[in-house]
Amino acid sequence: MWARRLLMTMALLCCAAVQVSAQTLGVGDPAPGIHLGEFVKGTPVTSFEKGKTYVVEFWATWCGPCKVSIPHLTELQHKYKDITFIGVSVWEQSQEGVKPFVQGMGDKMDYRVAMDQVPANGKGNEGAMAKAWMEAAGQNGIPTAFVVNGEGKIVWIGHPMTLDKPLDDIATGKWDVAKAVAESKRQQAEQGKLQELQMKLAAAQRSGDPKQVVAVLDQAIADDPARETTLGPAKFQFLAGKGGDPAKATEYGKRLVEVVLKDSPEQLNGLAWMIVDPAAPSKPTPVMVKLALQAAMRADTIVQGKDAAIADTLAKAYFDSGNAAKAVEAQDRAVRLVKGTPQENDKELMDRLAQYRKAAAAGKKP
Repeated sequence: MWARRLLMTMALLCCAAVQVSAQTLGVGDPAPGIHLGEFVKGTPVTSFEKGKTYVVEFWATWCGPCKVSIPHLTELQHKYKDITFIGVSVWEQSQEGVKPFVQGMGDKMDYRVAMDQVPANGKGNEGAMAKAWMEAAGQNGIPTAFVVNGEGKIVWIGHPMTLDKPLDDIATGKWDVAKAVAESKRQQAEQGKLQELQMKLAAAQRSGDPKQVVAVLDQAIADDPARETTLGPAKFQFLAGKGGDPAKATEYGKRLVEVVLKDSPEQLNGLAWMIVDPAAPSKPTPVMVKLALQAAMRADTIVQGKDAAIADTLAKAYFDSGNAAKAVEAQDRAVRLVKGTPQENDKELMDRLAQYRKAAAAGKKP
């Protein structure tokens, strides 16, 4: 439903089989050429003009997060009228749906949009832009945006929802390219270490013993304490899961909430949802529900009650703890907050509100 549902997958990505693609394109490198198919919106761009800044963003019709970021890119295009935004549709199973999708978005997608140049009878990932940009830069997920400066060099790569500050610095001449290049190289080096960690974790997972996985995670965190914000939720899940150690899971969960993740509402929310997710294989214990409620309340406080996903999680934590009235209050807020967004008609959201209302009316606990 929301990005919080992906936290577990993201945190455990290091535990999956490793698929490594050689990265040959990065921040500071000359931008590849523009090899696009049909422009379905806006004036076509065939090359980068010297002295002009461009945002080249990769998306797909089937990509949920892309649908969320598209209106944000439109806001940025309206704010920075001298910067050319190009949305490039990639990795499509069929490009026939691109034009209707863009037409349906209307003013919410108010910048240039084009399709990748895919060979006849070729697959979506064989497009010229997908290979020269995304694959070359080692980018395996969308949406992803590249910023090209007036010298034709890539000066930023990342998720469009985090583009605001970098783009403002680039537009006002405050962007430190040398610093950005150094940071990019640091991230590449870290990625190499992460790939090594992936292999160790994959081997530990194959053993079927969660304690071996936790041992690998503990060593990785000891080697670099900064990794705990990323690997901590995975460690917690293995401790709390089948064959783990419930007592240690509770103790470590409190550390995550009170120390490691205390200033990250997204991660606190993800941790709470990991516990109270109705799709989880087993019902959480009262101690775990209490931990989830603590994490969700902390996250809700940080965002000042203005995040629908966090309010939804908080409602579920209240409900599982036996407070249906508070659950209704939080869930009703979540429903109000999604008005006018892609989540407005989310069935799960409305079903949970009905469930909580029914329980509150009956004065029953879940």
